[in-house]
Amino acid sequence: MGDDMNDHDPKNTNRPFRHEGHKLLSRRDFLAQGFIAASATVALPSLLSFGSSRAMAQALDCGVATGGAGKIPFLCIDLAGGANMAGSNVLVGKAGGQLDPLMPEGYEKMGLPTGMFPTDPAQVNTELGLAFHADSAFLRGIRDKTSAATRANVNGAFFANRSDNDTGNNPHNPLYGINKAGANGDLVPLIGSESSESGGKSVAPMSMIDPSVRPTQVSRASQAVGLVDTGKLTELLDQDDAAAVMTAVEALGQLKLDRMTEEQAIEQLVHCGYAQSAELVSRYGDPSVLDPEQDPILLNIFGANDIRNDRKVRPAAAIMKLVVNGFAGAGCAEFGGYDYHDSTRATGEIRDFQAGQIMGGALEYAAQLGQQLCLYVFSDGSVFSDGTLDDSQDGRGKLIWKGDNSSTAGSFMLVYDPAGRPQLTRPEAAQIGYYRENGSVETASTRIASNVELLCEAVVLNYMALHDDVGRFGEVLPNHGLGMAADMDELTAFQPIRNG
Repeated sequence: MGDDMNDHDPKNTNRPFRHEGHKLLSRRDFLAQGFIAASATVALPSLLSFGSSRAMAQALDCGVATGGAGKIPFLCIDLAGGANMAGSNVLVGKAGGQLDPLMPEGYEKMGLPTGMFPTDPAQVNTELGLAFHADSAFLRGIRDKTSAATRANVNGAFFANRSDNDTGNNPHNPLYGINKAGANGDLVPLIGSESSESGGKSVAPMSMIDPSVRPTQVSRASQAVGLVDTGKLTELLDQDDAAAVMTAVEALGQLKLDRMTEEQAIEQLVHCGYAQSAELVSRYGDPSVLDPEQDPILLNIFGANDIRNDRKVRPAAAIMKLVVNGFAGAGCAEFGGYDYHDSTRATGEIRDFQAGQIMGGALEYAAQLGQQLCLYVFSDGSVFSDGTLDDSQDGRGKLIWKGDNSSTAGSFMLVYDPAGRPQLTRPEAAQIGYYRENGSVETASTRIASNVELLCEAVVLNYMALHDDVGRFGEVLPNHGLGMAADMDELTAFQPIRNG
């Protein structure tokens, strides 16, 4: 159980779960810490006319990434503790889809009183394609941060899936699988707000973990800027001249290596070290490029005070800055305190609204940059109500959250495309799997309904479907458990919005 069970103040929203981790260091990590510093003591005019460092790096296959490897930016939100997803936020139903009605006791278990059942069309909102309850706190938060035009270019899918409550052992986090599917960043492959192996609270499936791309922790602006440390060079020269000096050092290294007899692999390593450092100086010598506190779009969406001081907004803004711009391939923002079954409804409504603001801010940021975005929201377990009303202002006349209930769990994906609303493979694909009439996940509805690791694989499958790349799924996850092509079709919600 989280600490919130002994803290009934609904305004106390910043109680994240902390996990210790020991990060495996890559060359980029050493660069970020200044152990591999870009250095030069003099800059002769004749040195400033050498060729493009990026061209040299690419010719040598040095792995200088550009534009996030050409994949859709992927951001996941880990609501640690067992948040409500189904019914009171995203609408869910029986085998007929989201609006196939449950019994009254099913809706009541999901926190909805009589009069708020989605059998009343007034209680249904489809602005995001995916159907939400009209008074969903997630939806209200999303609406608070997005324009109508942004919402019109979003669609989504809900995954009915049981998962355990209040535990970090659920293998919910898909970041490694998303990287295996091709997501990569100009600076780092993966980032997360926590120092854990997954970047969040929930763990990653063991079958997907690759220690070489372990998420780099980014929870504030200084850590985002710190991904690139070019030493003192950019303090002495302007950005263009600094890049030219690094290119010159690289070229001088070439002249020296031409007279050496070391093996080709060592030669290429030295070349690439200079080429990559020169490219970093050229592109990121100005720290504002990576600083969310200096991004006018983020400042307009969230406000300077929240970006600097709010313990939810601060890490989320840093992560979305890096992910949406392609500096990182994919990222995870974790927020604690979502075990909010404190015999009120108010606490959950407040925290869900704040989570919705983060979701909406990410969608709006992508929209204003003209970027596509895949947003995935999950939690470890869920909650249930015993039918008691909370008539307080923040409780909104809904039913209190009484305790944990893994059977009402689920997760969802929202996809934004500036070209227009993404299309589903079939109308009923808005809900993958379904619920029994009593509000519990029907565990026989899909392969993933009672298996969190397979749910994670289905998320990767849908990410690849957005790229029209499902044909490579068996290559990306060779030991997956999603079955044959026909089985995977049933788990695929989205039509492609990008080629490859």
